[in-house]
Amino acid sequence: MENIVEQRVCLKFCVSNDISCGESLKMLRNTYGESCISKTRAYEWYKAFKEGREVVVDLPRSGRPSTATIKENIDKIKKLVLENRRMSLRELASEVNISFKSVHNILIDILGMKRVAARLVPKELNFVQRAQRKHVAEDMVSRASTDPTFMKRIITGDETWVYEYDMQTSQQSSEWRLENEPKPKKPRQSRSKIKVMLTVFFDYRGVVHSEFLPKGETVNKEYYLGVMKRLRESIRRKRPDLWQHNSWMLHHDNAPSHTAIIVKEFLAKNSTKVLDQAPYSPDMAPSDFFLFPKLKLPLRGKRFESIEAIKKIR
Repeated sequence: MENIVEQRVCLKFCVSNDISCGESLKMLRNTYGESCISKTRAYEWYKAFKEGREVVVDLPRSGRPSTATIKENIDKIKKLVLENRRMSLRELASEVNISFKSVHNILIDILGMKRVAARLVPKELNFVQRAQRKHVAEDMVSRASTDPTFMKRIITGDETWVYEYDMQTSQQSSEWRLENEPKPKKPRQSRSKIKVMLTVFFDYRGVVHSEFLPKGETVNKEYYLGVMKRLRESIRRKRPDLWQHNSWMLHHDNAPSHTAIIVKEFLAKNSTKVLDQAPYSPDMAPSDFFLFPKLKLPLRGKRFESIEAIKKIR
């Protein structure tokens, strides 16, 4: 409770100093992390202070004071939700023996969760996603330390846009100059709207499979299913050692096309082992932090005549 009141004091200070509500909430999140009040509550209190409210504590209410949001109940609800993401508010209320409204307040305001697509998921990278990141990381470390071939059997991939023209990085456009010389002028340019989607799968030895998205198509579940079939054929030809014993492991992110049921069924039917990827974690995806930056750097500042010219790059 003291923490919540303290945050209200901070909001009141921000109002008096003409700091916007959005910026105020950002400051609270940076300071209090998971303990930060919800966006809804922050805007409610900001509005109240803006309209002249002075008191930062809750005003006395009629009836018996609520004890539902004690730590014991919060921990119980957190445990229940982690065990079964599809529990309804009424089921949680019945299980913990507190009111429907109290369960709602604990989930939304204290745990920072929301109901999406029939399951409870975090609004941001909070305890659920952090726990998943930790689990995935620990599993990878454990398997790599006990199996010297583990990392060598992973084939990972993703999609990325390749542009007809992309701007140079600041480092690429820098020049050596004497102390008194003026800085080089850089013309205002923007990334080209002409682009093509590239899909690449690779392992520690190099690229295993790559293809460009045909014009007029999108990366949906049907297209990605075709990619998986073509990837298997590339592995059969280029990695016969992995293909022979079906010892390779697939790693890709959690994009909808990657996790579609028809894709999962195809992979399961062919006994393809799939490694977990932590949600919203490009820093744990080799395509994002390794391959694509290295692939695109030499292309920056170069202009290609057409998409066909881009496809000829090797």
